[in-house]
Amino acid sequence: MNPTFKLSSPETGTEYWLFVEAPDAAANPGPWPVMVFLDGDAFFPVGVAAWREVASRKPVRPLLLVGIGYGAGMGKPANKRGRDYTPTRHGDEPASGGAALFLQFVTAALWPELARRYPVDPAVRGLGGHSLSSLFVLYALFQARPFFTHHLASAPSIWWDDRNVLRQAADLRARQRELPSTLFVCAGEDDTASMAADLALLEQQLAATPFARLQIISRRFPGLNHYNVLPTAFTDGLAALFAPGAGDR
Repeated sequence: MNPTFKLSSPETGTEYWLFVEAPDAAANPGPWPVMVFLDGDAFFPVGVAAWREVASRKPVRPLLLVGIGYGAGMGKPANKRGRDYTPTRHGDEPASGGAALFLQFVTAALWPELARRYPVDPAVRGLGGHSLSSLFVLYALFQARPFFTHHLASAPSIWWDDRNVLRQAADLRARQRELPSTLFVCAGEDDTASMAADLALLEQQLAATPFARLQIISRRFPGLNHYNVLPTAFTDGLAALFAPGAGDR
């Protein structure tokens, strides 16, 4: 899959491959909401197919779809997901702990470039991922002023560094009461017991000490596991976040 364009990051020292599916500008001049998919080398085609499925069901506002990749599959040396998507250093991944720098790249370098190339709507910014990249989605959400407004976290790797992201959320809640955003979080019912238990811990924590203005939409998908849940997770997540009235079901 060829990228639409490439963008180098001085923050991480990596050249990222950007994949873009844009609405028809003649029919829809914008501004367009934006949905960014992490692990773009693998997941961007799934995200595009999922949005097309959503759009086939009912009229939707045009959405600019963007995938951030590396030009290399998971496990290849050029793929830096183990660095970019992890908020803390951990011995399981020697280069880990680069989430802060990656978030800086996305917000300070990639977003202005998208705004230069396309008529983006600055008020509607979506971020989605699965597994380890969903850990980054949660990390990006639990910021004092989250850059993204819509978050899709499919089967997030909450286990990372003894569930560090739960501590991040708790520390943020101790400092502030409000978090204006929407979170769609999900997993397959046949995912591992530890994955399901960790996700339940996140949901319980957010229910016990809720953030004002944080809307949470939670789903479990029967008969699906960590590896085959993605098309359903992305389709239902995009519908819940962006299709009119879908979040009211």
